[in-house]
Amino acid sequence: MQNILVVDDDIYIGDMLEETLSAEGYGVLRAYSGTEALFVLGNQKPDLILLDLMLPGLSGEELLPKIKDIPVIVVSAKVDVSDKVALLMSGACDYVTKPFNISELLARITVQLRKAQASANSDTLKFSDLTLHCDTLTAVIGAEEVRLTRTECAILKLLMQNPNSPVGRTTILDKISLDTPDCTERSLKQHISNMRKKLELVSGKDYIEAVYGIGFKMRG
Repeated sequence: MQNILVVDDDIYIGDMLEETLSAEGYGVLRAYSGTEALFVLGNQKPDLILLDLMLPGLSGEELLPKIKDIPVIVVSAKVDVSDKVALLMSGACDYVTKPFNISELLARITVQLRKAQASANSDTLKFSDLTLHCDTLTAVIGAEEVRLTRTECAILKLLMQNPNSPVGRTTILDKISLDTPDCTERSLKQHISNMRKKLELVSGKDYIEAVYGIGFKMRG
């Protein structure tokens, strides 16, 4: 299930969006201020964010640059073209003006989720001096090749797609479950430990770190 975070202090609009999105099969997270949205993002990584601008505390404009690697559709009553251009340049992937047509918004959500999925399915990812080739289940460091299991590759791919933020254990299990049914909550730590050892044996570096109480991330 794909999850969408609705960030809007208007309870009526938020409830309407939650009901509509839930009926379409999405999981829905809610935040009523920019500060609350940051708290939610510190614990979970939704697949897409619907962001209002006029929020209490931290505004939508202030929140947007803090959101990394998640598609954001701004949903706002502001109609000035310069506002739209500035927000798109700041990282928003789309802009919908209130009041909006719900069918159009659902279509725009579908488009952005497809784009994100296409990007996520990229066969080659890079982090520092590490290159991951998902099609061959290999990591390359310098001239050395490291063979990975399918589970190790799926975990490393997910971490490399989110290099600046920790990925929770539950999120990892949920995202890789279709491709790697052998990975369970009990075995996840062992899979990651085995992968870290393989990479460190070649490079002398540990590329992955555990984030206490959350999960794992690439070591920056």
